[in-house]
Amino acid sequence: MMPQWNWIALGVLAILVLFLQFRINRIRQNSRKREELFQIVTENAADMIALVDVKGHRLYNSPAYKRILGYSAAELGETSSFEQIHPDDRFKVLEAAREARSSGVGRKLDYRIRHKDGTWRVLESIARAIRNEKGEVSKLVIVNRDVTERKHAEEQLEHNSFHDALTGLPNRRLFLDRLQHIFARAQRSPERQYAVLFVDLDGFKVFNDTMSPSIGDQVIIEMGQRLAGCLREQDTVSRPQESVPLKTAVLSRMGGDEFTILLEAVNDPSDAMRAANRILSAVAEPFLVGGREVRTSASVGIALGTTVHERAEDLLQDADSAMRRAKAMGGGRCELFDEAMHARATNRLKLEAELREAMVKRQFRVYYQPIVLLETKRIVGFEALLRWQHPEQGLISPLKFIEAAEDTGLLVSTGQWVIHEACKQLRAWKIEIPAMGAVSININISAKQLAAARFVSGLEATLRQSGIDPAQLCVEITENVAAADPKLAATVLSQLKQLRVGVLLDDFGSGNSSLSGLRQYPIEALKIDRALVAALLLDRSALETVELILLLARKLKLKVIAEGIESTKQLDHLLALGCELGQGYLFSQPVEARAAGLLMPKGGPVQQTKVAGAQ
Repeated sequence: MMPQWNWIALGVLAILVLFLQFRINRIRQNSRKREELFQIVTENAADMIALVDVKGHRLYNSPAYKRILGYSAAELGETSSFEQIHPDDRFKVLEAAREARSSGVGRKLDYRIRHKDGTWRVLESIARAIRNEKGEVSKLVIVNRDVTERKHAEEQLEHNSFHDALTGLPNRRLFLDRLQHIFARAQRSPERQYAVLFVDLDGFKVFNDTMSPSIGDQVIIEMGQRLAGCLREQDTVSRPQESVPLKTAVLSRMGGDEFTILLEAVNDPSDAMRAANRILSAVAEPFLVGGREVRTSASVGIALGTTVHERAEDLLQDADSAMRRAKAMGGGRCELFDEAMHARATNRLKLEAELREAMVKRQFRVYYQPIVLLETKRIVGFEALLRWQHPEQGLISPLKFIEAAEDTGLLVSTGQWVIHEACKQLRAWKIEIPAMGAVSININISAKQLAAARFVSGLEATLRQSGIDPAQLCVEITENVAAADPKLAATVLSQLKQLRVGVLLDDFGSGNSSLSGLRQYPIEALKIDRALVAALLLDRSALETVELILLLARKLKLKVIAEGIESTKQLDHLLALGCELGQGYLFSQPVEARAAGLLMPKGGPVQQTKVAGAQ
């Protein structure tokens, strides 16, 4: 018979087994309930709930993904959780996941995700970590809420606070913000120039009073579009041959019939004046409103940014003052705040217009200055020099118009014309003066000519048409032209070398000379700058510089031409230093082709002449 305590022990054990079974059943029931509850919550939640592992692989996506983003669970399972995220937002999502793994709770963030139809939705997301029995993060639960509409509403509200409701243009608030930004930048970098244009329609109040306000609104909308058209990318703002990107100009409506423009691409007061003249022309064009033809004009005030201004608002006030002056002078015009600057800008625009007219009316001339052997004064070549035969001012040197010609884009076409004329003249001389010998022609080339796509091919065509020996043509470039784009210069000059055209480095000694540049370019000769020749007898450093140039040229086997020789003392000094070639008023001023031909009747020494010309 079993002892009584054994029966007790068995009873206790049976009770424990029943209790454990009960607990297991309860746990299973609770687990099932939790799973059912999780399923109910996730399947019916408005938010998207995702479960991913630490490597970003999808383990679960709630049905809301299908409703909000259009992807089925199978489609999501085939891709990484980062694949649909916008490339610009992936880094911050990765950072938030890293933070969630380390702290257990990620920070809330917004990011863009691609909808199945290709559009982008904005999600607001937060992640929490799930740890395993070792306390390590094994999964992340991510709750995403679609906030696209809210974001669009916020962006629209932000846009409305900075833009005019009628025209959609930036308003006064945004304009002042941009002006303050460029003002602060210019204070740090004074070389960055900019301008403010204040545009006001003439007589708009009377016009608005005589017609309905809705018609007035249409006029304002039309004017805004015209002003924007003046600043569009393919149009010109600062120069006729150069486009100014839209990002460099800010157009705004200040209120009523007032508009302002912030121009950053301003290198000269005439740039702003040119933009203003374009605006005046655009505004003056008639247009139809409500079946009626409407004509209007505008007054434009211009203020240039300077370090004198203490506040950005001061610039706007100056432009407003200039606009009021333009309106007081009858309207339909533009005025600069600084009257002296206005005169300079007006003169510059007049010069540019006259240059275009000069090209059409063939007012340009080619003058020739002899290059001689200093020992014998025998002519060995000519430098072809551009001159402008102005109908009122007479003969004008390029020093007075070369910058304007370059800015208007005329320098490239005019330079090509000079090459053509010089080659044609050399051919004519060879026919008229058989005994002239192998006289060469030197032609100055600008940086824009050198960079022109058809420069070399055009020069080659001119040589072929004229029939002259390419070895009798030499192009002169300055150190600054070569330094503007060394690789381009080396390429183009090498192409000229292949044509057997000579290359001369002009104004040598006046810039930052580079020995590596001399080795890089196929240079045949150097021209000593006239300033060094002028100071040769007065300045010891100038004399030493000339000596060094001649020594360098002998070492590199280069010819040297001294320009600007005006006295026999300068000539004697250069001969004593071993300089072989030169040009200057001592031998001849630049003269027209006919007079130049008379200087070499038999290829002999140059006959000194007093023919009028401009150096």
